[in-house]
Amino acid sequence: MNGLTAFQRDILYVITGIEEPYGLAIKDELDGYYETEINHGRLYPNLDALVEQGLVEKGKLDDRTNRYTLTSQARRLFGERRDWENERISGGTNGLNVLIE
Repeated sequence: MNGLTAFQRDILYVITGIEEPYGLAIKDELDGYYETEINHGRLYPNLDALVEQGLVEKGKLDDRTNRYTLTSQARRLFGERRDWENERISGGTNGLNVLIE
């Protein structure tokens, strides 16, 4: 995950958190998080990059709509990222000694 942009990581989080992960649903979730509209010229090239990196599979929901799902590689990287985050937070010296489960 360390080679991804923050926006690409956010896309992966959104894909895992919505029931129907298709382009416009992903866009809507990101629009709400960023509080600004995410344009298609930003979203779809990043989705394609995640597909090329083997982190997202792109399939057909219907004739006009693509569905995006995480690969097992992406799920493994999520676990590694979570472990790394937990180590930083629980062992930090900045007064942030919080254990995340």
